[in-house]
Amino acid sequence: MTLAAAHVDTGDTAWLLAATALVLLMTPGLALFYGGMVRTKSVLNMLMMSFVSIALVTVVWLVAGYSLAFGDDAFAGLVGDLDHAGLRGIGPDSVHGTVPTLLFATFQLTFAIITAALVSGAVADRTRFSAWLVLVPLWTLLVYVPVAHWVWGPGGWILDGLGALDFAGGLPVEITSGASGLALCLVLGPRLGFKKDSMRPHNLPMVVLGAGLLWFGWFGFNAGSALGANGLAAAAFLNTLAAGCTGLLGWLFVEQRRDGHPTTLGAVSGAVAGLVAITPACGTVSLLGALVVGLAAGVVCSYAVSWKFRLNYDDSLDVVGVHLVGGVIGTLLIGLFAVRSMTGGAEGLFHGGGLAPLGRQLLAVAVVGGYAFAVTYGLGKLIDKAMGLRASEEQEHTGLDLTVHAETAYDHGVLGHGAPVSHSVLHAAQKVETQS
Repeated sequence: MTLAAAHVDTGDTAWLLAATALVLLMTPGLALFYGGMVRTKSVLNMLMMSFVSIALVTVVWLVAGYSLAFGDDAFAGLVGDLDHAGLRGIGPDSVHGTVPTLLFATFQLTFAIITAALVSGAVADRTRFSAWLVLVPLWTLLVYVPVAHWVWGPGGWILDGLGALDFAGGLPVEITSGASGLALCLVLGPRLGFKKDSMRPHNLPMVVLGAGLLWFGWFGFNAGSALGANGLAAAAFLNTLAAGCTGLLGWLFVEQRRDGHPTTLGAVSGAVAGLVAITPACGTVSLLGALVVGLAAGVVCSYAVSWKFRLNYDDSLDVVGVHLVGGVIGTLLIGLFAVRSMTGGAEGLFHGGGLAPLGRQLLAVAVVGGYAFAVTYGLGKLIDKAMGLRASEEQEHTGLDLTVHAETAYDHGVLGHGAPVSHSVLHAAQKVETQS
């Protein structure tokens, strides 16, 4: 046994192996969650956008992403070096804390995957699949990787310079995905029939199943970020459960008061909003703080999802209303509810820490949100000019499942959308029917 190997804690390693698998499961869960929320004609396309993100982000992360995010700082706290490109120099005996470095790199990879997949919900029903294949690797390198270095990487300016807190990804995951989703909504424009046609979820049981898998995986996401089988992981685990529950109840309360009907979609949306908000705070606030964070997210996000109709941006599956708004709520409330027993030092305003912690959290939110929005908007415009970001009107009318993938999720209603269909689409439909 080498000296490095002797520092590996088997309990911590076993827990992080399980947590890594849990976080990876979140992306198929997200695929089902999003897939159930779209109309029947684009279900498979929605699933594909999540699943292909697993492959694309994995390659980018292993080649350069991990080194740029978690390598030694190369420039002013903004990005890491390329010393570990291709995981060079990292072998089975390399250790990060008390776990193998290869495991730590894989755990962080699963975060990058789910973040890219989250963005797809904002642009559902109208994005060219080929353009998505180009966007995901570029976005991972230019948006996710730098922000991950700022927040978690050695020498990152938010972690070491500003001193803002983010335990499990409010800034790199929730706020970057939400702000990026908003940027792409503006580049693409609204779906055909936005604010006119009914665009309700086609399969709520699928949505609930997806949400359940997300909630299950979120325990690995948050508690796994303790990087050990310890009391902090247990506290983050409980805070995650508590905030998901109060988020669910908060959203249903608003629905009952506002609409007179508590809905299934509202229940799962509220749970997700609470889980989003507690992500940055789960390792910094007490159980009472977690209950408040989740409740605040459930209530506020239930109103935020309707902003798109007033402001005329078509956030198809409410990535902005849930992930951006929920991420901002959770990150800012750290500045109010952080407790020394969780952070090891820093305290929020309500625990005697003054206004400075809230100011640091606010600055981090503003910079990360602004950076993600600006870079993603530029990427979207560039890809749109180079190859076209939006699907054709015919593809959107007929559905991306049939026109792009030559498949259908269901064997009825393939062409029943009132849109003209080309000979190529008819041929694809006939091919699918023949094969089935």
